[in-house]
Amino acid sequence: MEDVVNLFHGFAVVLQPFNLAVMVLGIVLGVIIGVLPGLGGANGIAILLPLTFSMSPTSAIIMLSCIYWGALFGGAITSVLFNIPGEPWSVATTFDGHPMAQQGRAGEALTAAFTSSFVGALFAVIVITLVAPLVALFALKFGPAEKFSVFFLAFCSFIGMGKEPPFKTLVSMMIGFALAAVGLDSVTGQLRLTFGFTDFLNGFDFLIAVIGLFGIGEILLTMEEGLAFKGKAVAINPRVVWQTWLELPRYWMTSLRSCLIGCWMGISPAGATPASFMSYGIAKRISKRGFNFGKGEIEGVVAPETAAHAAGTAALLPMLSLGVPGSPTAAVLLGGLLIWGLQPGPLLFVEQKDFVWGLIASMYIGNLVGLIIVLTMVPLFAAILRIPFSVIAPVILVICAIGAYTVHNSTFDVVMMLVFGIVGYVMKKCDYPLAPMVLAIVLGDKAEEAFRQSLLASQGHLAVFWSNGLVGSIMALGLISLFWPLIQGAWSRMRARPAS
Repeated sequence: MEDVVNLFHGFAVVLQPFNLAVMVLGIVLGVIIGVLPGLGGANGIAILLPLTFSMSPTSAIIMLSCIYWGALFGGAITSVLFNIPGEPWSVATTFDGHPMAQQGRAGEALTAAFTSSFVGALFAVIVITLVAPLVALFALKFGPAEKFSVFFLAFCSFIGMGKEPPFKTLVSMMIGFALAAVGLDSVTGQLRLTFGFTDFLNGFDFLIAVIGLFGIGEILLTMEEGLAFKGKAVAINPRVVWQTWLELPRYWMTSLRSCLIGCWMGISPAGATPASFMSYGIAKRISKRGFNFGKGEIEGVVAPETAAHAAGTAALLPMLSLGVPGSPTAAVLLGGLLIWGLQPGPLLFVEQKDFVWGLIASMYIGNLVGLIIVLTMVPLFAAILRIPFSVIAPVILVICAIGAYTVHNSTFDVVMMLVFGIVGYVMKKCDYPLAPMVLAIVLGDKAEEAFRQSLLASQGHLAVFWSNGLVGSIMALGLISLFWPLIQGAWSRMRARPAS
């Protein structure tokens, strides 16, 4: 009952006029970011994070999370109308969404995509509402060793269970750890990796790195590709919406299955993109109309969109309750919380109830408002793609530079943003993932601090990480996650071996 009371209090916080205004603004900005290929939820939040510095943490997180919901919705618009995925997780939506648009069913495809997105996000928010307080209550028992074990599990999961090659993920993560180590040692006070530059005394600011890696890096890639947009025009009328809504209940099993896949992939660090592909593949295999997938089947839109939104929303569960992000966007939001002086984790539910429950309540209202906005304003958002990219790119670059400068009012930060932009561009060209690097920059110093505190308390014995059932089981899960590809391969070979 206490959680129910807290949730209603969260709704009271969200329904304040200023918070409602930033919610709508965040959704509109998010849809625009989702429509523009080369940006995305993590990129948009990183670029616009400085705009929230003057807000209260609750209003700021409502705006940033609504940018994320909007970006999730916006990716479907370009996928259906232009066959250009605005987001990586929208690729699977193009398989059937664009053929439907070519058949003159663009309104039906977009209505199905938006409604499925809403259903997937709502399912994940209910899971967060029910599970997060329990996880937080359990996690209050954590000491330094237990905290390190959770960080260890997050790092190992990205390496062993992510969709990228483990070696490349490890390299990206090691670079992040090296960047997180720059500056003053928090334990001994010694300088590390500053090379005589006083500007490095405080290390690399997380926000500068993220704006450069995501914002500048993506813009450079998009400029290189020279995108040109040609697509279908569409207007969604109430009759199309109503007819599509009457048809969607036929696919309730697909929606439920996609919700479960999405929540699982979101809480683990796999993310929305593999969730959408997995859901599409399973739906194609199970559906009675699987033979028609890829030719304009509405079920082929429902499955990936539901899973992608469920995964994108569920990724916030481990960030709120444990302080461990489940996606690149959650990692950026985690950095925002640290900038505002909030420590994500179990104590957040005790010390910042307004903040936590305001965020959870905003997920309910924000997704509903987002659904209404995208259903009524699709032609306007689609028209953004008619603007030449030669106009949009400089505007985004200027916004990035202003955002980087306002962090410390330093031109050195703008230079570092450009350096990180080049690093992000090179890494993407070489197919090295950025998410593990961001995770290591955000959590590297905290993992090191917990590790060293644990060793100091145990006088240097590594057995402290196996000293009780809780920390031992989490470390064991981490090792299983790390070596999961090997375990999976060995299991497949055992099953394939003929019986003697």
